[in-house]
This record gives sequence, C-alpha cells and structure tokens, in this order.
Amino acid sequence: MKMGSGFAAWNVFLCLLLFMSAYRSCAKEMTDILSLSEELIGHNHDAHHHVHAHHSSHMDHMDPSSMVFFTMKDLKKGNTMPTYFRVNELSDVLPRLLPREEADSIPFSLEQLPFLLKHFSFPKDSTQARAMEHTLKQCENHPIEGEIKLCPTSLESMLDFARSAFSLGTEFKFVNTRRLTKSTTEFQNYTILEVPDQIFAPKMVACHTMPYPYAVFYCHSQETENKAFRVSLVGDNGDRVEAIAVCHMDTSKWSRDHASFRVLGIEPGSSHVCHFFQPDNLIFVPVSSSISNI
Repeated sequence: MKMGSGFAAWNVFLCLLLFMSAYRSCAKEMTDILSLSEELIGHNHDAHHHVHAHHSSHMDHMDPSSMVFFTMKDLKKGNTMPTYFRVNELSDVLPRLLPREEADSIPFSLEQLPFLLKHFSFPKDSTQARAMEHTLKQCENHPIEGEIKLCPTSLESMLDFARSAFSLGTEFKFVNTRRLTKSTTEFQNYTILEVPDQIFAPKMVACHTMPYPYAVFYCHSQETENKAFRVSLVGDNGDRVEAIAVCHMDTSKWSRDHASFRVLGIEPGSSHVCHFFQPDNLIFVPVSSSISNI
C-alpha cells in the first residue's frame, strides 16, 4: 500500500465492508473479544499470551479461546491441533473504526473512564465497563524493551502508525486470517492441509482487536526476530481456514509471569512461541515481502 493513494484505497475498502457486514450488538462483541484479549495480554505488556496446543490433563479445563498457540515443530503437513478461531472477521470490525476527527473528540484514557461509561451509558459494574477498563489499561502500559506500540482509534491513526514503523517510503499491505467457509464453530481440531508458506518480511506490524464500544486495535512492532506463516487448515467438521501465524523467536524480555512459560514449562528466552492470528486481526508487511514453502 503506497501512502497517499493508500488512504483512498482503504476508504473504498471500508465502504465495501459497510455493505457486507451487519452491525453486531456491542455487548456481545465486547464480551467475545474480552475473553480472548485477556488471554492474549493478561500477563504481559506484549499482546500475546501463549499456550501449547496439545492435549494435556490441565488443558481440558482451559478457556477454549486460549487454544491458538504452538511451537514451530507443530507446523507440519498433516499435524492436527485443537484451535480457536473467533467467528468475527475484519468485515465485522473495520466499519466501526471512527474517522480521526470523531475519534479524537472522545477521550481515550483510564483517567476518563467514569466519563466514558456515562458517555456510552454503561453501568460501572457491567461487562462492558470491565472490558473498557481492560483495554485502556493495556493501551496505557509501557511497551516492552525493543517494542513500539499504539492503540489506534481511527483508520488514519492505524495507517500512520504502520507507516512510522517501516522505513521511509516503504510500501506496505496487510495479511490476515480468513475463514474460507461460513461457520459458527469457534473451537475444534484443525489439520494442516499443506506445507505452510513462510512470509519473509524484514519487519511487521501486528494489530489485535480490543474490546471497546467502537473499533480499537492494539498495534505493535518488535525489533526482535519474528517469523510469519500462512497455514491452510481444515476442521473436523470441514471448515476451511487460511490462517496467519507468527512465531516470536526471542522471549527473553517477556514477563516471567507470562502464561506461556507456565503452560509450556519453559523459562523466558529458552524457547520461541507461536500463535495463530484471529480473523479480525491483521498484520502489515512490506509489499516486497516474499512467500515460499518452509
């Protein structure tokens, strides 16, 4: 995406999405996203919480929404993993991105939470209030070492952040997980159909959906090595998903309380961790990024 013409292209894209998607109830969507975002961010400033994607006795009691994590040795054709993919897609979320002028007119800070709850008519003890507090806290946390982050509340601010993360003049595009079949099944076993493709990108910007009354993303980019993959999956019920996965090769700066270390039985920096991206998340990569089998 070349900036300048890129904004026009995104505006056309958003107009198309507005026709494609029905507006879902705020309460239901915020509850769904909160469940996963607490798993993703709950124990670290980084927007990832990793869980090994194999059956074990204690995993039977885990929230299914945490089942998106694995290691690179799992990325093999024919391998089966229990995996969670939200029903929500980008077409459900992007139309709720506010124009910059409107987004900038609404406070976005934890200090202003009481005002915001009144503004959106949410009781202070409601699920929506808890979701908003969670998002504001995570967005105000300091980034980990070697990370830049922003919680954009408008399309323009998201594109500005992505542009600032890349070298001057870099054209970029986005990739995302896509459900190839319509389904309401969110958690089941998925089998890798083909040898995964690696997306060779020198830098990437990941944007994760956050629970909020309008669209907010947690966008970040890390200086440490990350590897991105495109993985073709089929579910036990026949659902097809073309998933984007990222493996974080250096976890040495992550909090020791990060859930991945407890679940995998590893220490910070002792192993990489991987996770699938949800269909309503996206990753910006340079247009020049190449793709080939691993």
